[in-house]
Parts: sequence; C-alpha cells; structure tokens
Amino acid sequence: MSSKRWVRAIAMLGLAAVTLPWLVSCAVNPVTGEKELTLVSEAQERQLGQKNYGPYRQAQGGDFVLDPALVRYVQDVGQKVARHADRKLPYEFRVVNDGTPNAWALPGGKIAINRGLLTELESEAELAAVLSHEVVHSAARHSAQSIERDLFFQGALAAAGMVLGDSAYAQAGMLGAQLGTAAGQQYYSREAEREADKYGISYMVRAGYDPQAAVELQQTFVRLSEDKSPGWLSGLFASHPPSPERVANNRRLVAQLGNPTGERGEARYRQALARLQRAEPAYEAYDEARTAFGKKRYQQAMTLVEKAIRIEPEEALFHTLRGQIEEARGNDRAALRDLDRAMALNRGYYRISLVRGLLQREMGRIDAARTDLELSNELLPTAEAHYGLGLIARDAGDERQAARHFRTAAQSDSPAGRAAARQLQNLGLGNQAASASRSAMQAGGARAIEVDGFLDRKGRLVVRLGNPTDVTLHGATVVVAQKQNGGYRELKRMRLKRAIRPGEHVNLATGLGPLDPTRLGGLALLVRDVRMGR
Repeated sequence: MSSKRWVRAIAMLGLAAVTLPWLVSCAVNPVTGEKELTLVSEAQERQLGQKNYGPYRQAQGGDFVLDPALVRYVQDVGQKVARHADRKLPYEFRVVNDGTPNAWALPGGKIAINRGLLTELESEAELAAVLSHEVVHSAARHSAQSIERDLFFQGALAAAGMVLGDSAYAQAGMLGAQLGTAAGQQYYSREAEREADKYGISYMVRAGYDPQAAVELQQTFVRLSEDKSPGWLSGLFASHPPSPERVANNRRLVAQLGNPTGERGEARYRQALARLQRAEPAYEAYDEARTAFGKKRYQQAMTLVEKAIRIEPEEALFHTLRGQIEEARGNDRAALRDLDRAMALNRGYYRISLVRGLLQREMGRIDAARTDLELSNELLPTAEAHYGLGLIARDAGDERQAARHFRTAAQSDSPAGRAAARQLQNLGLGNQAASASRSAMQAGGARAIEVDGFLDRKGRLVVRLGNPTDVTLHGATVVVAQKQNGGYRELKRMRLKRAIRPGEHVNLATGLGPLDPTRLGGLALLVRDVRMGR
C-alpha cells in the first residue's frame, strides 16, 4: 500500500488528525530488513522515550538506589549486549524499585528491569537474555509500532506530527499508577515477541554469553507461571505468557546458531545480587505491611515495617510507610521524623516528597510543604500534589494560582481530583463563615461537611460535624472564631483525629465556656482541610 493510500485509509476511519502525506513513510526495519510503513520517525521515538522514561519509572516505584553497585552492574551488562544491536540508539538501562518481576522498553532505547525480576535470575547470562530481548523491542521498533497501533485506532496523532504532546502527557501523568501499568504491560504482537527472542539470542552470542541461558530462562518463566506465582502474569510477558512452545523455539534458535557456548557468569551474578538477596525478607515484610496498612490494621503494619527496617535500614520506602502509619495514628511528629529520614535516603522518588508535603501542610509548615509538593510534581505530576498546592494557594488568598492547581488536579478521576473539582466550583465563594447554629460550608471549598454548635450541660461549646456525602471524610480542622470589627478573631483551632463515615455525625468538645447562649450568634465555625477517601 502506498503512503497516499494509507493516509486515505486512515481518513476513512475518521482519524481526521492524520491529514498530511508526509507523516507516513516507508522504511526498512533495521533489525529484520523488512519494509514497513511508519507513523513515528526516529526523532519522535527518541523524544517519546526521553520524555516518558522518568515518569514511567516514577509511577512504578522510582529508581532502585539502595545498591548503586548493582545498578552499575546491570547497566554494564545492558551496554555489553546493546553494542551488538543492529540499530544504534542511546540505550539506557535502569533498575526500578518494584517487586513485580518485569522488564520493559520504551522507544529510543530506554529500558528498565524491576528489582523483582533480578532476584529470580540465576546468572549474568540470564540477565543478558532479558536485556537483549528488550533491546530488540527498541531496535526493531516494536515499542513504536505498539504506539502506532494505538494512534491508528484512537486517532491520537496530531496533524503537526507530534505524539503525546504536553496536554496528553499532563493527563497521563495525572493517572499515577495507571501510567506505570501502561509502561509495564505493552502488548506486543506474537511476531514481535518471536523477533525479540530470535535477535535477542543473536545479540547474546555476539556479546559472548551462553545462549542456553535464554532457554533456561523461558523454562523458569513457564514453571513460575504454572505455579501461578504472584505478579508474573501481570508482569513480564503479560500479553504473551511463557509457554513450552517458546522454550522449544528458543532451543531451536540456539541449535540453528550451532549450539555455541559462552559466559554464564553465575558467581559474578551472585556477588552482584548479594545485598539485594539479603534484603528480600525485608521487602516481603514491607509488602505485607502495605496490605495491612490498606486494611487499617495499623499495629500489624507497624510490626511488619519495623521488621523490614531492622533487616535493611537504608531503604527509603520502609521509612515512608512507617511515617504514613504514624500519621494515620495521629502521631504527626513521629511521622515527620520518618519522612525526613526517607527523604535523606532518596530525594528522587515522588511519593516521599508528596507524603511529606501533605503532612507538613496539615502541621502548618506551609513553606516546607510547598517545596515538597513542587518537587513531587517535578518528578511525577499527580492530582494529590496539585490539590495540596491548590489548598496552599487558596489559604494564602491567591485564587488564580489555586484555580490553576485545582483545574489540573480535576483532570484525574480520583478522590483528590473530585475534591479539586468541588474546590474549583466554589472558589469564588471565598472563605465564608456560617453561624454556629446553622450548617456551614468548608471554607473556600465545597459543601462536603456539615457543622453546627451547641452548649453542653456545663455551658461549654461542642461542635457537631456531619458527613452528608457517600465517601469517608478525613482530617477536618475546625476553627472557632469571634465576630470582631467587621471580621473574625480566631478563638480555637482543633484537628479531628478520626475519620467521619458517610452519614455519620461526630461531636468535638472545644473546651470553650461556659458561654452565654446569646453569644452563639456572634461565633462562626470554619472547617478546613477535609480529605476524601475510603
């Protein structure tokens, strides 16, 4: 099919964005030698890979920084096989700090392997087999072809020829974990997988490795997938699970090459993996702690994460989780100490600065909170960070800046995104105060919580909070103010430590009083910082 006929075929499907014949070209695949039509140029491939490499890694757990020597070792093996690729690209190799056994490639030679896959391999030759497989995906344009298929069916290619521009990237970045899932589960065709196996083995041999390791690797994958080991089918080869057929194909490919021998590097690999292998029980305890924390079993989660820290005290993820547990238990100062430690160990992971920034805002450390949340957004834009920055701007009276952050956060269909949308809708209402005898609105925000006040038997003021929504509300801060000279003077500020479930009402004793009932009309109640969640 000619380029012009290809463009007409696209137009017939309603993809009006693709209208210029020069966007489509014929080229020879540098690995297979076959002619193919391309929608994405090599320059665009490199741009895509460079632009998304960092965010993809961030969304999946960030870079593994605990053992720099291991990371350098993986990179050396990767470059050793990449030197023999049929296409010269700026190949780059990183280790992602995630326990899922996975490896992936982006266009332009940007390749990653998860910590969880490294611990399943037995030799340097097996590592070379994984990395050479991913090198082929980049070299043979499989990653670009996957994008081209998406562009064809979704009409996402702009007329100017730019792919995944700023607006698309910003929206993808707001998806957080979903962005990482997209990176880790690219669905290659069966033919692309066969090509990656075939040419990957060839690259291994050229680099001096024993190709039999590629056969053994597939045998390991088959065994693990048959045992239904957690993470495998959602990790490596998600779209084309390992199979005896793949084992046989690899064995046949090795035979066609004359059954060459080469390096296996088993002892070298064990030495490189020594620290990570020792830390495996710590990561297992951490994973269990995360599960317990998600179920609000805070004591169990604390016991497990402290076990992880005893085994490996320099892993920032462990201190971050302990900080989150302490915050959930109302121990903000202890939480901040843990998050400070996590930041000292790894400033390059967005989640740490995000969690610390949100906590510091609640503690009134506004400048520090803003710095943390801005750093988090630089690493990976999220609805949570933009929402937090929006609240900071709102409280400072900068409605324009607040609206900008709320508008960005509202792109995400998440609790933070929905809360941002409500803040945006009500931003023009300002920080209105309600009488203590009536329902009040959240200051500067949505009508997400009800509040009124009454006097107890001793005449002391009690604040009654109600949740009229269908989601749980967290972190409400109540401010009692006295009308004075046309404004309000703060009398008391209190933070509710517990959550308010849908339809629930909670009484909060202020300690103010005894008061004359006639004074209630001169008081105002403000509710701030309400978060929505499960």
